[in-house]
Amino acid sequence: MRKNSIKNVRINAEVQRELSTIIAREIKDPRIAPMTSVTAVEVAPDLKTAKVYISVLGDETSKSDTIAGLKSASPFIRSCLAKSVNLRNTPELKFILDDSIEYGIKMSKIIESMNISHDEEDNEQ
Repeated sequence: MRKNSIKNVRINAEVQRELSTIIAREIKDPRIAPMTSVTAVEVAPDLKTAKVYISVLGDETSKSDTIAGLKSASPFIRSCLAKSVNLRNTPELKFILDDSIEYGIKMSKIIESMNISHDEEDNEQ
């Protein structure tokens, strides 16, 4: 199975949906921030590993605590995933912090502030 085959894309989407549900509803670890979302999942073609990209709204300590909580809950999350998704192998989960949403918000604010200052210059002329 090729990396970007239709089957692999479907598996990635299904695993992402299930992991989002498991993290939101099943995990009771207080280290995991309430505003945690799964932004993407890349399951290897052999179904042995999966990179799970996590976005956390909060400061640096809540981000690192959330990743630590997810890593310690990984066996439980994997067993829940095995029950809900019918795959030949249940992949080993590797959690990776994804800052792309925060980066996008930061860039939007910068662009917005530039537009406001540009509009003010136009009004003065």
